[in-house]
Amino acid sequence: MSLGEGIAKCVTLTSLDLDLSDNSIGKIGAKYLGEGIAKCVTLSSLKLNLFNNTIGENGAKYLGEGIAKCVTLTSLKLSLNRNTIGENGAKYLGEEIAKCGTLTSLDLDLSDNSIGKIGAKYLGEGIAMCVTLSSLNLVLYGNSIGENGAKYLGEGIAKCGTLTSLDLNLSDNSISENGAKYLGEGIAKCVTLTSLNLYLIENNIGKNGDRILK
Repeated sequence: MSLGEGIAKCVTLTSLDLDLSDNSIGKIGAKYLGEGIAKCVTLSSLKLNLFNNTIGENGAKYLGEGIAKCVTLTSLKLSLNRNTIGENGAKYLGEEIAKCGTLTSLDLDLSDNSIGKIGAKYLGEGIAMCVTLSSLNLVLYGNSIGENGAKYLGEGIAKCGTLTSLDLNLSDNSISENGAKYLGEGIAKCVTLTSLNLYLIENNIGKNGDRILK
């Protein structure tokens, strides 16, 4: 019996915390996990750490599809940093996260996955659909999203009208001054924010970008 099959039999689970980092799981392992998680229809809290497993875009798709079937999920923490998911993997995740209509807390780490501006666009669109979010922690360190990627994310975040806490790490993404401008405009529309942590290390935003964010 696989791990995913075992999880699928735990039909009364409300909370699942699974750390499988550095395990060479790949896309097939991610598929089994996604299928197992999909059967946990009473889950309210899911924490899944697959750091450095090379699941690829298809693995991200399988996981996203499974998570989207957890219709009572309110808290999701998903760590897929260093998994070569690319822009298509980010697209699949964005589309599936958009279906999680009961989420109040989303913690998503996709660092070092080469999602680019297109991947950022899909993520922004997905986040925008999570209209009940109060807490968002988004880590996209080292993904080359550029200024347009920052624009898409800013637009998505701006539509989260119930956000009270935002942690955003876009370090090492070459967003430049314009990217900082777009982010600032999006964040300014989150009128219910009480906590904001913003990490833009190594982005060449310059003095004007810094002034805009302030």
